[in-house]
Amino acid sequence: MVTLSSVIRPFASQLHRQLFRHANRHRITPVRRCNLAACSSKYVLSQMHPMWQEPLAIPGGDRQSPIDIVIRKSVYDSELKPLVTDYDPQTCQQIWNNGYSFLVEYDDTTDKSTVKGGPLQDKYRLCQFHFHWGESNAWGSEHTVDRKLFSAELHLVHWNSDKYSLFEEAVMEENGLAVIGVFLKVHTSHMERRHVSLDNLNSVVDFNRFDPACLLPSNTDDYWTYHGSLTTPPLTESVTWMVMKQHIEVSHDQLAVFRSLLFTAADEEVQKGMVNNFRVQQSQCGRTVRSSFSPFLQEAPSAEEGKH
Repeated sequence: MVTLSSVIRPFASQLHRQLFRHANRHRITPVRRCNLAACSSKYVLSQMHPMWQEPLAIPGGDRQSPIDIVIRKSVYDSELKPLVTDYDPQTCQQIWNNGYSFLVEYDDTTDKSTVKGGPLQDKYRLCQFHFHWGESNAWGSEHTVDRKLFSAELHLVHWNSDKYSLFEEAVMEENGLAVIGVFLKVHTSHMERRHVSLDNLNSVVDFNRFDPACLLPSNTDDYWTYHGSLTTPPLTESVTWMVMKQHIEVSHDQLAVFRSLLFTAADEEVQKGMVNNFRVQQSQCGRTVRSSFSPFLQEAPSAEEGKH
């Protein structure tokens, strides 16, 4: 189990001290409404983040994320190879709160922290990672597997440095982004724990020299992949998603540290806890979800078979 206490607790106090960079955006007429109905009433919470309480502009609209991954409908693709992550801890720069989640940002001016392989044809640079979580351990993840919710979800966001020169370019283009999704599950006392030592960090508060690879599950060869979108504005459909089959485990106390953060600025009269910072499920719209593993799933037909 990946234990996040040594990662989260040292910078939680710094998050509280920072002014939250949440600016009101100019409202524009939406192309279509965010599909809130896709989330069944069981999962609709009494209090949603203000971001989702009014219509948002969605470019395109047919490849939105997150989705429910239905195992029996996913297609095994033997051409999907293992992901290759190569992260340089020295590229870790800072942590900040954008009013919706907290982001750990990396220097992406060079190819020092990258991911390639899997469904990706190019090399992608890591620019940041963040989490989504709920007010309860019973929910919080954005993606689900056969409608199963997890307590939280980690996203490592990368952009295509082979085709584009800046993240701002890549975010608007086809195959511009690659996001690794990892589910977080609250463990019980009898579960085996795999601790991660972060003693080598020079300064956790400044968040220097942090290796994000320690947040990945031990098995990164098994994953689902599909074409989708960002789950926060601008919601562009530029993302190749790679959702890990294996989750990582955290304790209730570790997630409680997330929930102790605030959406609001320190000088606001009414303080709002940072919980339920996820987008609800979107329609799959006929997209294929491929898997890199299959003890029981049917393999996709080859090109030759498709001619018959």
